[in-house]
Amino acid sequence: MRDYKTKQCEYFASEHLSTDLKSRAVRGAGITVFSQTLVYAVQTISTIVLARLLTPNDFGMVAMVTVFSMLLINFGVNGFTEAIVQQKEINHGQLSTLFWVNLAMNTIIAVIFMAISPFIARFYREPRIELVGIVMAVPILFTGLSTEHAALLRRNMKFHRIAAIDIGASVISVSIAIAMAFGGLEYWAVVSRQVIVFISSAVGAWILCRWRPGLPRLGVGVIPMVRFALNTYANFCLTYFNRNVDKILIGKYYGPESLGNYDRAYHLSSLLPNQLTMPLANVAFATLSRLRDEPEKYRYYYGRVISTLAFISFPLSAVLTIEGKDLILLILGSQWEGAGVIFTALGPGIGMTVLYSTHGWLHISLGRADRWLHWGIIAFIATVIFYLMGLPFGALGVAIAYSGTYYILIIPALIYAGKPMKLNYSFFWRAMGKYFLSAVAAGCVCWYITNCLNYTSNFFAELNTLLRIIVSSVLCVITYVLFVVSFYRSIDPVLQLLTLFREMISKS
Repeated sequence: MRDYKTKQCEYFASEHLSTDLKSRAVRGAGITVFSQTLVYAVQTISTIVLARLLTPNDFGMVAMVTVFSMLLINFGVNGFTEAIVQQKEINHGQLSTLFWVNLAMNTIIAVIFMAISPFIARFYREPRIELVGIVMAVPILFTGLSTEHAALLRRNMKFHRIAAIDIGASVISVSIAIAMAFGGLEYWAVVSRQVIVFISSAVGAWILCRWRPGLPRLGVGVIPMVRFALNTYANFCLTYFNRNVDKILIGKYYGPESLGNYDRAYHLSSLLPNQLTMPLANVAFATLSRLRDEPEKYRYYYGRVISTLAFISFPLSAVLTIEGKDLILLILGSQWEGAGVIFTALGPGIGMTVLYSTHGWLHISLGRADRWLHWGIIAFIATVIFYLMGLPFGALGVAIAYSGTYYILIIPALIYAGKPMKLNYSFFWRAMGKYFLSAVAAGCVCWYITNCLNYTSNFFAELNTLLRIIVSSVLCVITYVLFVVSFYRSIDPVLQLLTLFREMISKS
């Protein structure tokens, strides 16, 4: 019994995390990036196999439901997690009470979602998705069971355990989905992947986090934490609809096939950036929360992180814009040509999306969910206006609007979020401005060489699709590095990135 209580208490102590914080952060980043690379590989294989076994209509039908269900599945995951991680001190009574509050809310939400599934089917005029909606309520219950366990692992920077959960859940869900697709179960294969990944994650969280909830208690100080969580989730809702109102509009006005093409293009355009930002967000959030009383260290650490993200994400954006159509056709097959065109329109926004997402790290690590909510309202209004402007031009018009929105919102969002730490325009320009200019210049040069110069364009046209993608991507990356070195008049940015990767590998 004493050993059990000791293990329970270990999850609530946080003083040891301040010791050698940089090493913990680098090691955590290395572990999570490595694990998410494996998850990315698994998901990519899944996307390729399922796209060749299923149709855009199958994916579109499921996307009609998930655009609503994922919002509710993330209740607690986005809110209670941040409240637990950023809390300076927390105890067993508080966490147990949060667990039962969270589970009760998720249960109510799951029942409500089952009840409104018929109305979602009527909204889209697609009766088959009524049953899909009922099934998609199951993950809402399982996230309510495991949110606090996963949050404790993040709070204690146990990123190797989080990595094991993510990898295991991804492999299990993808394997079952592919088996169902081969069995001719059509869109239910996609549904199964969505459901099983959350069930597997919940089971893994209970296995790898040995904390167990007690009975709820009154007067343990959870009301401020619940208020913080609800503010955070309210902002998540606005951010979520920012990123999904496009799918609602396309599904409503253009049907499941157009939505299927858009959904796969959107999924693939965001898949790799998400593998970069999601694991780094966990590490950065935990680290920045420990540094908020040390402004200089806070600014230095955040500046290094966004510089690294800018160095990587901006050239990625250029490459995917240039080779997006060929890449989609190679991966998904000729039936997805519409997705390839949309993917090319989403490409320019990939780098901006990655950097834009970091404004949430600032708000939450500083304990200012209220400011994040205020910004979310402004961003939501601006995004809806852009989508409505692009809607008359179909899914392609909406994709262009999506990319354009982030170019307009990114600097105001980062400056507003960083104001408590005195982060201004010059700070962000120093961190990422030259990388952006280098990527734009490299993309233009590469596009001109591959499409406009007679000799070189003919050469690229005669290559097979895979070789053309590889050669043009290498050309773009090399050109980008040359521009970076030219702008900085030094190879230090390249050396710093290589040093960081080496540290991440060695420490993980």
